[in-house]
Amino acid sequence: MAVAPGAAPGGALIETARLRLHALRLEDFEGWAECSADPDMTTYLGGPQPRPVAWRAFMAMAGSWSLRGFAMFSVIEKESGRWAGRVGPWCPDGWPGNEIGWGLARWAEGRGYAFEATVAATDWAFATLGWSDIIHCIDADNRRSQSLARRLGSAPLRRAVLPPPSGHEVTVWGQTREAWLEGRAQRSAGGFPR
Repeated sequence: MAVAPGAAPGGALIETARLRLHALRLEDFEGWAECSADPDMTTYLGGPQPRPVAWRAFMAMAGSWSLRGFAMFSVIEKESGRWAGRVGPWCPDGWPGNEIGWGLARWAEGRGYAFEATVAATDWAFATLGWSDIIHCIDADNRRSQSLARRLGSAPLRRAVLPPPSGHEVTVWGQTREAWLEGRAQRSAGGFPR
């Protein structure tokens, strides 16, 4: 796979009305580590991670940017410059498909940032990576992520077990590129019904 434009050092940059999305940078680690240690943020992601484990996950994501030309973006609130979370494409070996995932810092929840960033990252993934479909791996009890997936126009497709070390069973939500493009007007109006 060719490296996506802008995915080399410094990484791709996407701007929305309120957010800046960029490939991981070393200065993003503190926000990443805080979120990784937060029991509420990690409830459906395997639980809190100690800082050294968060570091390895952060470096795996940065390595994906370097070697594959994509991974989740750091989400930065333009107004404050704060790290608000991670959103974007992710597809490690053994994954059940081309995922667009999300995880926001607790302070950034409830502001519409997850929707805004995920729409931008999905547009980028379809345009840059040429994916024909996307998925979201969501725990059966994670109502907030299910609501966001619905708002994006995705629907439950199947159950899957994530590869080791997780082994967690999830519901795979998703949609095709064609469905995404057809749903553009609905998303511009605030998304599909939750």
